[in-house]
Amino acid sequence: QVQLVESGGGLVQPGGSLTLSCAASGITFRFYTMAWYRQTPGIQRELVASITPTSTTNYADSVKGRFTISRDGAKNTVYLQMNSLKPEETAVYYCNAKWSGNYWGQGTQVTVSS
Repeated sequence: QVQLVESGGGLVQPGGSLTLSCAASGITFRFYTMAWYRQTPGIQRELVASITPTSTTNYADSVKGRFTISRDGAKNTVYLQMNSLKPEETAVYYCNAKWSGNYWGQGTQVTVSS
């Protein structure tokens, strides 16, 4: 059974930082491209960042220079370090694993507000 369990969401002030974690189980982690997406009500889910098995990264233009995605093969975990957060980045953030299958976590809420 594949599980992607996100954590680390919460309330943060504008300009603040958060680190999201996604612990994967039931997959051969080292073969999967891992990614973070986000979604707000009424808006299509958008790619925030991705990281391949060889740690090649890709970022949405809106987060370049502020967000960092990383992965730890020993822990089967992918991280998203988010700095200088903006109110418009309030969303549910989802972890995604893609290779032989395409799997999603349940999402974690990030609220950027003063």
